[in-house]
Amino acid sequence: MQKTFKIQITGRVQGVGFRPQVFKLANAHNLTGTVSNNENGVIIHLTGNPDAIQSFYDALIKNPPVASKILEHDIGPSNFTAFKEFTISPSQKSGKLNLQLTPDFAICDDCKTEITDKHNRRYHYPFTTCVNCGPRWAITNTFPFERDHTHMVSFPMCETCSNEYGTPTDRRFHSQTNTCPECGIQLRMSTSDGTIINADYLIEKTADLIKEGNILAIKNTSGYLLCCDANNAEAIKKLRERKNRPTKPFAILYPSLHLLKQHLKINSVQEETLTSPESPIVIIQKKDFKGQLALEELAPRLNQLGVMLPYSGILHLLATELEIPIVATSGNIHASPIISYENTAHSELCEVADYFLDHNLKIANPQDDSVLKFSNRYSEKIIFRRSRGLSPNFDAVVKTDKKIIAMGGHLKSTVAFFPNDYLYISQYLGNLDHFDVFERYTQTVQKFIDLFEETPEVVLVDKHQGYNSTRHGLEIARELHLEIHQIQHHKAHFASVLGEHGLFNGNSRILGVVWDGTGYGDDSQIWGGEFFVYQKGKIARTGHFDYYDWLAGDKMAKEPRLSFFSLATSTMKEEIKQKFTDEEIAVYNHLKKKETLKTSSVGRLFDAVASLLNLCDHNTYEGEAAILMENKIDGYDLSKCKSYAPEIINGNVSTKELFQNLYSDFSNGAEKCDVIINFLYTLANIIIKSAQHANVKEIALSGGVFQNTILVDMIKELSGSEYKLYFNRNLSPNDENISFGQLMYHLHIKN
Repeated sequence: MQKTFKIQITGRVQGVGFRPQVFKLANAHNLTGTVSNNENGVIIHLTGNPDAIQSFYDALIKNPPVASKILEHDIGPSNFTAFKEFTISPSQKSGKLNLQLTPDFAICDDCKTEITDKHNRRYHYPFTTCVNCGPRWAITNTFPFERDHTHMVSFPMCETCSNEYGTPTDRRFHSQTNTCPECGIQLRMSTSDGTIINADYLIEKTADLIKEGNILAIKNTSGYLLCCDANNAEAIKKLRERKNRPTKPFAILYPSLHLLKQHLKINSVQEETLTSPESPIVIIQKKDFKGQLALEELAPRLNQLGVMLPYSGILHLLATELEIPIVATSGNIHASPIISYENTAHSELCEVADYFLDHNLKIANPQDDSVLKFSNRYSEKIIFRRSRGLSPNFDAVVKTDKKIIAMGGHLKSTVAFFPNDYLYISQYLGNLDHFDVFERYTQTVQKFIDLFEETPEVVLVDKHQGYNSTRHGLEIARELHLEIHQIQHHKAHFASVLGEHGLFNGNSRILGVVWDGTGYGDDSQIWGGEFFVYQKGKIARTGHFDYYDWLAGDKMAKEPRLSFFSLATSTMKEEIKQKFTDEEIAVYNHLKKKETLKTSSVGRLFDAVASLLNLCDHNTYEGEAAILMENKIDGYDLSKCKSYAPEIINGNVSTKELFQNLYSDFSNGAEKCDVIINFLYTLANIIIKSAQHANVKEIALSGGVFQNTILVDMIKELSGSEYKLYFNRNLSPNDENISFGQLMYHLHIKN
């Protein structure tokens, strides 16, 4: 006897080929009914033999589309309906959105084959996609995910594409991004002054211009990239000068995994990540590099390279033409957000790029490339930037009836919004000191509110009154008469790890180690070297690195020599004279005498060490001093390391005594590399000692300092099996996790 059942599936189930797979599976089981997207996910109505329906259900849940991610699924009886056949119905939105959004996916192997096959009708068409790949979040205005809700609506399908779209056996059956050369997106090339360049194949022309030493601004599927030959030192120098980026490393796009593996040693985890649907930039050691690249110009003074593989049709075709690695860095002026509009690109990048390769597909949500790294010994994943492919969804258990928006931090800003049953965390947005970044930040906040048609009831902000994220949150709360809470920066960091690992409900005491560059403390000082203990809904600060003078405000973070000056004792006068003029020494000594603002920052301690070792006195990008220190190390043996740390007294570490011990070792002839290894060992050892002092066996670690992969490996090695370690795993340990941490703190911490 035939019956009708209703199936509801939630999670990342739109824009991933879910409905086409349901259609094929239903027909294979001789079932009739309908499948459609709605504001909650996918809804299926099936009529047929109950055993066949159960078999269908089991097969679907066990083997969903590759790019999907099912979070919840439910099946139950429904009123009998005699469907004539099984059909895919247009999306019906009867309420507010309550589903995971669909991130962008890298071009799949099938589409790569098509665009390089001379006999295929999509040969050389750079916007080739299917149900398994292509831009999603980048081009979406609203959900459910339908063509009409994206900027693809501007490109009506031709008859051939429409036939593909309607053919169940075709890979593009109900592919919302389906286009071809006849009906699709068009490329256009011009010089920096706007002169149009005509060529039979603009990708080939682009490749030729790059080989000739030119800089190209290329509109990719999620924003502009600035590209040049990665082996042309002069072109790279020119790009650095024009982009105002003197030393920060550039990302390198390799044409193929084959060539990348010829040049660099990569392990299976790195390879899997590089070729994943997210296709991020992966930072890889350049030891034993075998190839021809302008290494010093690409990554000055560094022993690592940030590499990626072509993840869009444009990049794949360009790479195929070039067959060489190229620089592929964000299309912007240094410190501004990535550009996505053609007019803006031509206006702001006309002094940077020699030529522009544009297209007429609008980008709704521009995103930088995501960046991550794996530690050498333990392959611990550390996210440096969470953006394309990884945002805006975030899997976390959030239990509250209130609509909450968390405004995040300031330097590496993100926004977290909980408007329904799901949590959404924006892509990396950047430093809110810059007007353009702040504008993108406010637009993102409004985009979330508009997309979900929900006004937040609670606004969470950092305690620092000077943060633009705090100011904007206060403004929203004031205008809309919303509940607002200020949450201390480092407690939010701690809460982010507790939240990622679901640690709030246990009874264990957990040590929180939060080390970064700066954050406003509860005592109005600048925190950054903190120890906390969490238990049963309460966080207590149990120790910190002893305070030292915070000099010259924000200038201290930009000049590591100032951190050195702050920590220097009378034994270091000669080194001070080498780094400062007599006038500067007088000014900063005067500041030290009258300065009441102090810091416990471990990030600034890294700066002080880097300056002492003459590695970096002025940062040209955030974290440069610490990165240069890490890059001096080729390997280490823990059994040969020594600690510079004094005894931990009442949970506190004497920062100046530690620094003095390190200085003594260096001045007595220790090699820079050995000093850095011992310094990192000292920090790792302090963590274990602090855990012993606090009598805990579980340690949660967060803050930008824990982007140092050698430090992370040392901690894991020292802890062995005695301690359980928790790091940020799907969020960056830097301030990108603050918005999530604010939300977790608000929901779980009682004090």
